[in-house]
Order: sequence, then structure tokens, then C-alpha cells
Amino acid sequence: MTVLSFDEQGVDVIYEGTEFRLEKDLIEEATRKDYPDVTDHEVLQIVEESPSLSDEPRRIQDILD
Repeated sequence: MTVLSFDEQGVDVIYEGTEFRLEKDLIEEATRKDYPDVTDHEVLQIVEESPSLSDEPRRIQDILD
């Protein structure tokens, strides 16, 4: 299971027991979108090769509000 924790500057990730951080700039570069408009599903797709996307995607802006 992958855990994503969002803040204004990026995302803390726990993936297969490994903790790391995806900075805002890296996420924007990977998605070619402004950070607030990126969805949690898009971040998960950066981390995992074939993620299980069962819930509706949520924009980072909505998660932080």
C-alpha cells in the first residue's frame, strides 16, 4: 500500500516500506500542470507502475483546503 501525505511544497510518500519526498517542482514537471491542479491519482501514477485507482481523483488544492 502506498501512503501519500500532501502539503503546500510537495508530497511525502511511503511506498513498499520506503519513505521519500516528491517536491512540488518535480510533480509539476512530471504532470505538466500547476501543483494545485494535479490529482492524487496522478501523483500515485508517478510512484507506482500500475496503481489501483478505485476512488474519484481529488485535486491537491481540494485536499489542502
